Amino acid sequence: MNNSGSANFLLLPIPEYPLLDCVPNKTVKIVVLGASNVGKTALIVRFLTKRFIGDYEANTGALYSRKVTLDGEEVSLQIQDTPCVALQDDAEGLYCQEQINRSIYWADGYVLVFSITDHNSYRTIRPLYQHVRRIHPSGNIPVILIGNKSDLLRARQVPADEGETLASSLGGVYFEASARENHEGVHTAFLQLCHEVGLHHYTMPMFFFVGHVISLAQVSRALGGGNGEKRRGGLHLARPKSPNMQELKRRFRQVLSSKVKSATAL
Repeated sequence: MNNSGSANFLLLPIPEYPLLDCVPNKTVKIVVLGASNVGKTALIVRFLTKRFIGDYEANTGALYSRKVTLDGEEVSLQIQDTPCVALQDDAEGLYCQEQINRSIYWADGYVLVFSITDHNSYRTIRPLYQHVRRIHPSGNIPVILIGNKSDLLRARQVPADEGETLASSLGGVYFEASARENHEGVHTAFLQLCHEVGLHHYTMPMFFFVGHVISLAQVSRALGGGNGEKRRGGLHLARPKSPNMQELKRRFRQVLSSKVKSATAL
């Protein structure tokens, strides 16, 4: 695939292990997942460059990066492309390369893609989503579902209402799009997920307690900035700490407690 011709468009190899955030509150990390020949790479390139390229080399798992404006703020957007996933012969298990598992663990939001002309690709979505939930350390997963190739309506095998029902059951939003013919539909779908990731991960109000203001920076220090190592599904991966809400509340109470002690001492 020729990626020349776009000044603010980078194509990087997939990292051996997930990259660490330099500025966590200004980075949006998305992974695109789906079966073979559903148009994952075409959707990404269409979103980032407005171009459609018909022929692609076999996917090696590229990481695309660029700056975008989200809700009036410039953020670093990283989109991880992935090789295909496949159902096992018994249609109950899912085959994923380790590279895909690393990408799932790394990401903050997920684009699950199937082709409306291929019912088998649609059938991979639910087990794929369940696989994501097993691997990702957070219980709340921003996700959208895209039914690609909406320009091929005569070959449709998956009705639109089935896509909508499935997306609703996964807690996400359904989009039908055509990477070949319609940039706007693809752009809307990706920006929707970027917005949800931003709301989910990077919006935190200031807190007031006995005359003190506790900022996001103080919360970050209270959470301990280092890296943690976790094992999930046989994986041994490094990832910046991402505590759940209960852990966040517990540590936040510690911050408040220290503020009370300081006020009392004065």
